[in-house]
Parts: sequence; C-alpha cells; structure tokens
Amino acid sequence: MSRHWVDITAVGFFIVEWLVYAATLEHSAYGRDSLSARMNRYREVWVRRLLDREARMVDMQIMASLQNGTAFFASTSLFALGGALALLHATNDAIAILAKLPIDLSPSPALWELKCVGLVLICVYAFFKFAWAYRLFNYVAILFGGMPPASMRDTAEAEAHVVRTSRVFESAGRHFNRGQRAFFFALGYLGWFVSPWVLFVTTAAVVVVTWRRQFASSAWAAMAPEVVAGDEGLKRGR
Repeated sequence: MSRHWVDITAVGFFIVEWLVYAATLEHSAYGRDSLSARMNRYREVWVRRLLDREARMVDMQIMASLQNGTAFFASTSLFALGGALALLHATNDAIAILAKLPIDLSPSPALWELKCVGLVLICVYAFFKFAWAYRLFNYVAILFGGMPPASMRDTAEAEAHVVRTSRVFESAGRHFNRGQRAFFFALGYLGWFVSPWVLFVTTAAVVVVTWRRQFASSAWAAMAPEVVAGDEGLKRGR
C-alpha cells in the first residue's frame, strides 16, 4: 500500500477536482455567471418566444438537431466504453508494450486493471448522462408540441407551461453538460496510464481549460447582459 501512495493521492486529487468543479459550476453563486447559466436564460427566452408564434416548425427542427447531437455523444460513449473494456482485456499485451519503452512505465497487472476499471466507470457515467439528456430533450419536444396557441399566451395555463418546459429544458442541458464534462475529465484520467504525476498535471489542465471556457472564453463574453444592452444603445444611436 505504501508504495502506491502517489497513485492514491493522484486519484484522490482527480476525484476531488471533478467534484469541486461540478459543485462550483452548478450549486454556487459563482457558477450562476457561467456560460452554461447564461445559456439557460436563453432557453427560457426561446420558450417564451415560441409561445408567440403560430408556426413552430423551425423550432421543432432545431430541437431535432439537439436530440441528434445528444444521440451522437451517447453512441460515442458506448464506443469509448468498448475501447476501455478492450484495454482491460489486453492487460498483458499493454504491460509488455510499456516494458519496452526507454522509460519503464509498466505497472503491475492489478494496477493496470484498476486503471481500466476507472476508465470504464467514467464511460458508463457519461453514457447514462447523455442517454438521460436525450430522453429529456424528447420530453421537451413533446412539451413544445403541447404549447398553447399564441392566442392564449397571456393566460395562466400558458405561463405554467412555459415555466414547466423551461425547467425540463434546463435539466436536459445540465445532464448533457455533465456527460461532456465526463468526457473532458476522461482525457485527463488517461494521464494516469502514464504516471500518477502526469495525472496531477492532466487533471489540472482539464480544470483550467474547462473553467476558461465557462468563465473567460469569447463565447462567455459575447453572452454577457451588458453586450446586449450595448448593442441596443448602438442601434438607438443610429
């Protein structure tokens, strides 16, 4: 056990970073200003504007594209799962290949299989998240179909339907984001197959990259409320 303390610490660091990042993004005041949170507001905007339209064919086509994209990621996670299981099955071959490298990176068979099992669990988690997101997008499509007509947009029934649809829509996006996050952290997890020290670096790199996309990317800046207000001011100035 003592000779594997670095591996244990590296895996613990990986798990803690994933959990802390997810909790910060989804359950903190800081996370409410993320790119995903800003997009959630536009999900409700979309649903409310959908209520004003009688012809909703374009909206259903957009929803179909979201469903197809989610189905693609779900199938991709199954392919990744198959690859992880194949890697688990080829333990002896993998160790033999690693032993021939200039730097000895070959772990014990038990440790290699443990690494593969961890990768399998991440792929399974990603599949369940994408599969559930796909089903939720189906539910949103049904709610779109059950949207009251434009003539009823000022009624309490229409308002309740908008709120209900927006919440299911937001939940679908949240589970899709969790599936993508699992993919990103799976890339960081691959560093453990090289060395636990590499796992420290790759985990930190994944956190930095994903944080930057959520809080410091050009897309995040473009979705800022003040950008919209500035655009409106420019239009009035013209």
